[in-house]
Amino acid sequence: MIKRFHSNLFFTSDLEKATDFYTKLGFEVAKTDGAIRMKIGDFTLAIMDEKAATIQEATKSGPRGAGMFLYIEVDDVDEQYRIVCDVGIISTEPKDWPWGKREFVVKDPDGYHLVFYTPTRK
Repeated sequence: MIKRFHSNLFFTSDLEKATDFYTKLGFEVAKTDGAIRMKIGDFTLAIMDEKAATIQEATKSGPRGAGMFLYIEVDDVDEQYRIVCDVGIISTEPKDWPWGKREFVVKDPDGYHLVFYTPTRK
């Protein structure tokens, strides 16, 4: 029986740049040897230095972030957008979508897509 999603692992070519980016976004970043981790609820986003990966083939599988979008719910998407703009991170503008979310998208330094959203209907 499948119980839950536990974590997602991204590889990075520059761990310091990734750390700076996620800290600017407002995540609480925990550093370990060769990786950083951000925990929200019981879900963890881990970002590992590609040089520390135990399976090197995994770091060479094509462009990072292609076709993958990580959705992050926030209390107020427009306020999160202002925070992102204030720290100089480029993103799309917030938009309401017919699937019931107001959202905007940023790309991290390695090309991973982060979608910040607030539900527009319950």
